[in-house]
Amino acid sequence: MNKAHRVTCNFLAAAVVVSLAACGSTPSNSGSTASTTRSGVGPGMNAAGEVVNPKLVEAGYGEKLKGINDWQGEITGKPAPNSKFSQLKIGMSTQQVISLIGQPNDAGAHLTGKAFIPFYFGSDRARYEMVFKGHGRLLFATGAGFTGGGQANLIWIIHSANEGDSR
Repeated sequence: MNKAHRVTCNFLAAAVVVSLAACGSTPSNSGSTASTTRSGVGPGMNAAGEVVNPKLVEAGYGEKLKGINDWQGEITGKPAPNSKFSQLKIGMSTQQVISLIGQPNDAGAHLTGKAFIPFYFGSDRARYEMVFKGHGRLLFATGAGFTGGGQANLIWIIHSANEGDSR
């Protein structure tokens, strides 16, 4: 066996090991890595459970629940009076949310670490965030499949009456 063939075989073997490890540890349609709610006051929150600085909020300090089509998500903070977020459900698509509550004041997207796992075709490879002034933030995760289905589903609602119009 020549050196080039040996290097190719070693690379393929490593890729198989990484992909098998990723398959064994990947939750289906999970938008959050934490499985339990953390205790205490979370970053960006006050003792009453209200989000005072949504830019500092971390996952795990809200209520974990299962939503539409078994999407797992979290709701952090307390809704403002007459908040349009009260109509939302974990698992809704971005289109459903926009149809229900309107366009956000700001939005953005980023890849997660799962996007760089070879042969990983599960959910949450990319996240999409919408900011609604005076209401809070919404985070969406891409669906499972080779292309992600082109749809993102709501996985985290952060209620914050203090939300500004920029990230």
